[in-house]
Amino acid sequence: MLKALFLSGAAFALPLAAAEPIAVTAPHNPILSDGTSFSADPAPLVVGDTLYILAGHDEAAPDQNDFIMNDWQLLATKDVASGKWLHYPRFLKPEDVFKWATPGRAYGAQIIQAPNKKFYLYAPVMQANCSDKDCFGIGVAVADSPLGPWTDAHPAGPIISQRAPVANTIQNIDPTPFVDEDGRVYIYWGTFGQLRGIELAADMITPKGEEVAVKSLKGFFEAPWLFKRNGTYYMAYAGNHAGPNSDCTPAVYHACIAYGSAPSPLGPWTYRGVILPPVSSTTSHDGIIQFKDKWYLVYHTADAKGGGHFRRSVAIDEMQWDDSVTPAAIKQVTPTPRPPSEIGPQRNVAPAAKIVVSNDPVPVQCWSKALNDGIVRVNPLPPDMWGTWNGNNPPKPWIAYQWSAPVKLNASRITFWADHPAGAGEGVAPPKSWHLEYCDGSAWKPVHATSSYGTETDKFVEVTFEPVTTTCLRAVFDASQAGGGTAGVAVEEWEALSVEPVKLHLGESPQVK
Repeated sequence: MLKALFLSGAAFALPLAAAEPIAVTAPHNPILSDGTSFSADPAPLVVGDTLYILAGHDEAAPDQNDFIMNDWQLLATKDVASGKWLHYPRFLKPEDVFKWATPGRAYGAQIIQAPNKKFYLYAPVMQANCSDKDCFGIGVAVADSPLGPWTDAHPAGPIISQRAPVANTIQNIDPTPFVDEDGRVYIYWGTFGQLRGIELAADMITPKGEEVAVKSLKGFFEAPWLFKRNGTYYMAYAGNHAGPNSDCTPAVYHACIAYGSAPSPLGPWTYRGVILPPVSSTTSHDGIIQFKDKWYLVYHTADAKGGGHFRRSVAIDEMQWDDSVTPAAIKQVTPTPRPPSEIGPQRNVAPAAKIVVSNDPVPVQCWSKALNDGIVRVNPLPPDMWGTWNGNNPPKPWIAYQWSAPVKLNASRITFWADHPAGAGEGVAPPKSWHLEYCDGSAWKPVHATSSYGTETDKFVEVTFEPVTTTCLRAVFDASQAGGGTAGVAVEEWEALSVEPVKLHLGESPQVK
């Protein structure tokens, strides 16, 4: 058994209650990147010289669009920069500590340390024998160590549900507890645009005072995170105020991490801006903590091997402050993804191209960046594709790639998506026909195709053509029409194939030989 792991000269002593951990070296984000264990909904905690991250455990199949989360796991490090972590897999199951809970649905939870030095776990779990419209409730467990063992601090049931402390009709998940400098305790929770908060008594479980409903945080969706710095209270959260001019996200299915500030723990809250733009997973979930004189943003992405929207992995990046303004502002974090920036050698040069589309701004359920992200999902969500359906679908839309230097192409592959059959005049249908054009000087010219233009869906269809050297390629679609209506067109992935394999540097065009 692994008794201790030395990180930067310091040792991790494992309490008897802790399961055997696994030593992990994470030279880049996400922390668990090899696809053997997916993690989500991170909640950081600092105890002495150790940073812990409590996380959920995604176990959905690659083609399954559901949050399959049966337990929580834990990560721990003494030095973020070292990339050395201890991973405690299957750290805790809901039914192991909350006897009134059903198995599964181990959603975003958080551990904090109370003034009595004990540790309290606030966890949303599904109640057994529940007749509420939504049976999520927030339970509280207590332990002498972040590693447990954990005991239900309120065996009678959840302290927050659709019945307590005030009857509600919301989904009661994503708790964020907070202990202020004066020892007073607060908790916020909520999702689907509903954010609630209340003070708790010194026992850490009894609601105290009136519940507040926060409406002033722009685009609040879920994942609140309450913390304090230099006398100001901050609330970070997953926001999805979407649109072409949004500071958060152009696509409604994606979320940014936004934040607000307040002069007291119960508000009033003022929206301040965006901390993290949308990541590769549709959901976004934040945790913010100060550790050894640095501030960190912890979040999740779909960037691990085999990752996806329901197979997420925890990442961490340093967060900076702007103290030249009052209250101090959080600077936007640039996520550090898995390297390298060099790809290849490969024939598909689309990842190095700029995307231009005819229907800009794209409908908010779509995501133009999906065109060249290299991902085709078995069961895609709307932002996994570019599309035109908006109630007034254009009859002849197009998409184009632009390169900063010429590329030599002789083929293209495309994957169409549809929810209506060919020939439909509503919904999303395969296009009636389509063709490719390349730019030659100031004019668009059709390629000389040497194969047919297929319109099958859910698979790559390839078109070959006589080689062209160009800086732009365009796919033009004749949308399906029937009964006076025009169907939308949707593309999951579009590849532009060079004559010879080349190495790509993202942000730079391949050089033609």
